[in-house]
Amino acid sequence: MAQPKGTVVLAYSGGLDTSCILVWLKEQGYNVITYLANIGQKEDFEAARKKALALGAKKVFIEDISREFVEDFIWPAVQANALYEDRYLLGTALARPCIAQHLVEIARREGAQYVAHGATGKGNDQVRFELTCYALCPNIKVIAPWRLPEFYQRFPGRRELMDYAKKHGIPVPVTPQMPWSMDENLMHISYEAGILENPKVIHHSSHRAEAISCLCSLIGNFMVGPVWRKSCASKMEQRSSVPVKVTNAGDGASRCSALELFTYLNDIAGKHGVGRIDIVENRFVGMKSRGIYETPAGTILHQAHLDIETFTMDREVRKIKQGLALKFSELVYNGFWHSPECEFLRQCIQSSQENVEGTVRLSVFKGQVYILGRESPRSLYNEELVSMNVQGDYEPADATGFIKIQS
Repeated sequence: MAQPKGTVVLAYSGGLDTSCILVWLKEQGYNVITYLANIGQKEDFEAARKKALALGAKKVFIEDISREFVEDFIWPAVQANALYEDRYLLGTALARPCIAQHLVEIARREGAQYVAHGATGKGNDQVRFELTCYALCPNIKVIAPWRLPEFYQRFPGRRELMDYAKKHGIPVPVTPQMPWSMDENLMHISYEAGILENPKVIHHSSHRAEAISCLCSLIGNFMVGPVWRKSCASKMEQRSSVPVKVTNAGDGASRCSALELFTYLNDIAGKHGVGRIDIVENRFVGMKSRGIYETPAGTILHQAHLDIETFTMDREVRKIKQGLALKFSELVYNGFWHSPECEFLRQCIQSSQENVEGTVRLSVFKGQVYILGRESPRSLYNEELVSMNVQGDYEPADATGFIKIQS
């Protein structure tokens, strides 16, 4: 056995990589504490606890941070209309800084000198984890096995990892016949690696499409989340800039808490196949990668917020905000959530949402979100002014000079 090297807190998922890394870290002489964050993934957390302890973890911490994930990370992204490269709704990119900040908290509490993760040396997650750790605890030391020659030369691929797992009695859910990687959280599910590295390979979704209509209600300073019903609810909890209620048009059932309404929207939209994309994107580290993402609730909220924002926000303010959103998306994707510039952008975007409230009626069907109507007490829409049937407070002859100046 190697000489004792201290204590490391490992960001643990219970999958192939982190299970093997746990055993490997023990081989190197580290005392290993594992940290598993519940951010909405379908996971047997008690089984994961028992597995980590059986593999030699000194302690296992499992925390449900799903509500924090929605309120502190997903909501700001929806307010920003954040899209990376015009398509990706930032699922994993939002989850990593949320997880990493708790990883650092555990390390401080346990007096650990090190934190570790299972992110590959070619991906974005290594950057996201480590920038958060260094921002919140500059003196922490990060162990990234997939960047250490003694690790990646021993395990050049997933097959070697599976052989190692078999040798050490590590149960893993991956087989050589189906070796792709999946990451799940409340915001999305992502699929990559393995056979998906060939961009021509078709990946089939299992979503069902069923017609359901809904009413998206935005209150406070943002879209109040979907309010599935035929008329706007008269009693809604008003909270600044966040969705507050969802009511189903069919059964009249309402959901009000952030976590509850987001989970409900995932269920409804997922049945329609809403929010599934197959894209090639540009990783921060400098290569293109193929990813398949399913972001049901996030897609509905994105479309509804776009609609009510245009309805209530000054045109020139919105142009500036759109530029900020592009930069925000890039910063979040690249792992700079806890940077001064990203914190500044979040404050600016939050300020822009002061008048963004109202109700959006929409329906979802066969993978699509259809906006059907909207209303707001802060609307900048003047029906009389824009009407083709009445003149309103507008002199058509004035347009002559306007056109001459433009020409």
